[in-house]
Amino acid sequence: MAASIAKRALKFEVLAECSKSKARTSKISLVHATVDAPVFMPVGTQGTLKGMLPEQLKQLGCQIMLGNTYHLGNRPGPEILDEVGGLHKFMDWDRALLTDSGGFQMVSLLKLAEITEEGVEFEAPHDGSKLLLTPEKSIEIQNAIGADIIMQLDDVVHTLTTGHRVEEAMHRTIRWLDRCIAAHKKPELQNLFPIVQGGLNPELRKQCAQELIKRDVNGFAIGGLSGGEEKSAFWRMVSTSTDVLPKEKPRYLMGVGFALDLVVCVALGCDMFDCVFPTRTARFGCALVSTGQLQLKKTEFKSDFRPIDENCECSTCKKYTRAYLHTIAAHEAVAASLITVHNVCFMLNLMKSIRESILVDKFPEFVQNFMSVRFPTGEYPSWAIEALSSVNIQLSPPSST
Repeated sequence: MAASIAKRALKFEVLAECSKSKARTSKISLVHATVDAPVFMPVGTQGTLKGMLPEQLKQLGCQIMLGNTYHLGNRPGPEILDEVGGLHKFMDWDRALLTDSGGFQMVSLLKLAEITEEGVEFEAPHDGSKLLLTPEKSIEIQNAIGADIIMQLDDVVHTLTTGHRVEEAMHRTIRWLDRCIAAHKKPELQNLFPIVQGGLNPELRKQCAQELIKRDVNGFAIGGLSGGEEKSAFWRMVSTSTDVLPKEKPRYLMGVGFALDLVVCVALGCDMFDCVFPTRTARFGCALVSTGQLQLKKTEFKSDFRPIDENCECSTCKKYTRAYLHTIAAHEAVAASLITVHNVCFMLNLMKSIRESILVDKFPEFVQNFMSVRFPTGEYPSWAIEALSSVNIQLSPPSST
C-alpha cells in the first residue's frame, strides 16, 4: 500500500530523447508543481533566495527551488515549520521545493562535525550548540519542511578523498538510506531520493547505484562531485552513474551550476541541477552571459549604456544599463539583487533552450552553437570534448564567416 501511495507523489514522463546523446527532456509532476526538465534549481538556503523575492522567481518562470535542511533545522526549526504547515506557507511559495539532507555540511563544516554510524554531530557555527543529525532526524526535519523532493542523509566525503574512507562512506550511505526510508512519514506527499556516492572510483559508483536502484524510490541523485576534482574525472563519474540509473526515473546531479557543466551533463543524461554559483557570483558584481561572465565592477563598463544582455527579457536588462550597475556594484546592496535577477533568468533560459532543442532533436546543434559562442577561437576544454564525444557529439571549430 505504501509503495503505491508513494508513486502518486511523482510522475515522470520523458517527452523526447536526443538521437545521439543521453540527453532527454521530460516533465516531473510533483504535489506542488509540474517541473520541466532538464531544470536548474536556484538555491534558497534559509527559505529565501538571497536578493530575490518569491514573486520575482515566479515571474521568471521558476518551477522549483532548494532549501537547506541543516540550516532550516537550526532556524526556524522543525517545530515552527510544523506549526505553520511547512516551508511553502512559511515563505509564500506555491511551487515545488527540494531540500538537501544536511549531508553536504559534513564537508563544508568538517571542522565542526564528528561522523559516526549513528549520524553526524555538528557544532553550530553561530552559537556553538550541538546537533546530532541522524538519518531519522534529517527525515523528520524534511517532513516538517514539506518539500516535494527530499534527500537521504548520506555520508559525504571530500571529492579528493581516497582510500578506505571512500568505500566506507559509500556503504554507510546505503545503510543510512534504509533508515531514511523507514523514518519517512509522508511518502504520499514527498519523494525521497537516494544519493549515489563512491568518490572518483567508477566501480564504487556502479556498486552504489546498483544497490540504490533495488529500493522503491521515485528518483535518484548523484552526489559527492563538483568539489575541486579534475573535470576529466568529474564527467566520467557522472556518465558512469547515469549508465546504471534507470531511464524511467529522474536523475539529479547535485551542486552543479556552471553553464558549460550543465550543457555537458545534460548530454550525459542528467535531468536536475542546483548550485549557489549564479546568485553568489552576482553578489560580487558578476553577470552571466552567453560568452561567459561580465565583471561589472571593471572600469570598461563605466560608460557602457547597453543592458547586460540585449536579448534578455529580465526586469534588470529591460531597465538598467551596464554603466549603472557598474556605478553601484561595489557600493549598494541593490546591485546584488539586480544582477541576481538577471543571472537566475540566464540559467532558466539556458535550460529552456536546451529543452526546446531536445524536443526537435537538435540538441547536438545546440551544443555546437553554445560552444562556438563561448569559445570563439575553437579552443574547447579537452574534458568537454571527451565527454561530449563519449555520447556521440563531435565538436567542430567555429565558422570563420
